[in-house]
Amino acid sequence: MPEFERLFMEISTLLALSPLDGRYQQKVTALRSFFSEYALIRHRIHVEIEWFKALGCTPALTGASALSAGAVAQLDQLAEHFSVADAEAVKLIEARTNHDVKAVEYWLKEKLTGNQETAALSEFVHFACTSEDVNNLSHGLMLKHSRDQIMLPALDDVIKRLAILAGELADVPMLSRTHGQTATPTTMGKEMANFVYRLRQGRKRLAGVVISGKINGAVGNYNAHMIAFPGFDWEVFARAFVEKLGLSFNPYTIQIEPHDTMAELFDAYARINTILVDMNRDIWGYISLGYFRQKTKADEVGSSTMPHKVNPIDFENSEGNLGVANALLRHLSEKLPVSRWQRDLTDSTVLRNMGVALGHTLLAYDSCLKGLGKLQIDTARLAEDLNHAWEVLAEPIQTVMRRYGVPNPYEQLKALTRGKTGIDRATLQQFIGQLEIPLAEKERLLQLSPSGYTGLASHLAKNIGD
Repeated sequence: MPEFERLFMEISTLLALSPLDGRYQQKVTALRSFFSEYALIRHRIHVEIEWFKALGCTPALTGASALSAGAVAQLDQLAEHFSVADAEAVKLIEARTNHDVKAVEYWLKEKLTGNQETAALSEFVHFACTSEDVNNLSHGLMLKHSRDQIMLPALDDVIKRLAILAGELADVPMLSRTHGQTATPTTMGKEMANFVYRLRQGRKRLAGVVISGKINGAVGNYNAHMIAFPGFDWEVFARAFVEKLGLSFNPYTIQIEPHDTMAELFDAYARINTILVDMNRDIWGYISLGYFRQKTKADEVGSSTMPHKVNPIDFENSEGNLGVANALLRHLSEKLPVSRWQRDLTDSTVLRNMGVALGHTLLAYDSCLKGLGKLQIDTARLAEDLNHAWEVLAEPIQTVMRRYGVPNPYEQLKALTRGKTGIDRATLQQFIGQLEIPLAEKERLLQLSPSGYTGLASHLAKNIGD
């Protein structure tokens, strides 16, 4: 267990202000290494050290030979072993300076004094940088790595489970309910496959977002850089540095990187979350209808007063957290690309909530996956509803009538079935028997039942793949 997680566990979660750090802390603990304040400081240290190394390994800038392999290794060790105690030392400096990034610079300079080679170049720490040069790269790395290492794998687990359900339930017929009314049958597997496809498309969009970064000074023009080293190609140098970190280089910025790609990322998360809200509500409804039952545990309680209850709490929990997440994600998406003139500070405090938005998203994925794992199909209940909905066969009957030129087929079936009760097999077979259509077609319609009228649903569900 990482040191910062061990220390966190020593604090009672009952005292936490946020449920992510209290009730749900174990479910979102993986995000702490990306979005805690310790993580932010650690990423700043990483960026500052990489910038120092890049400058220190360029003799045209330092006027000396490039940093030795030993010095580079020592710097790498400093970043790799950055501890909670180190972060606390940075915070003590911040208490004096009232500036979080300057505190990182001072802490790092102090660490470099023990090595003559790095001490001689200590003024190249944070050289020509504005705080946002360090912050935007840190935030970009936090978002990129958390997406790739935590969020996408968690989403993949949900998609995989849904794909399994789609295959298992591909042949289980189900009455559809368009507008809440009986409608053309489908299969439960096909309904799960619909969500698999949508989520896979959302995943592609999320994984494909390329996060931008910049390191071009106070207002994006390399002003200080060019005064110090007027003959140096800072644009090429900055691009190479940002791309080496694994981010996309943005050549045109104000003091801040404009956060457009961050907004794109948050929009992609929100779109996936909206799909999951839709899925949670549908499955909640299927549970309510009795199409799904939920596996129970002996000691669990569904209601404090009604002993029989097995509530769909996992899907409700998921939906609720998706709502909280999307409220934050959409604010991040709308606010971050907007800055007054060359800089205001409104983005700074907002960015500290990235982990909160993704924490609620991750919690929702976990609850959804847990709920999916409890589902048990009740084929008898599904068949019961289908057997009481013979009116849905008005669609195929009138469609075959259209094919063979029978006059007013829609209107005839409308008169027979619309708003009527007691429509059964006998009613429809009597109607079919009077039709002037080929005998083979008539026999096919006479054999038709609601459970057999599912089109390509089974095929589509099975073809969704793993």
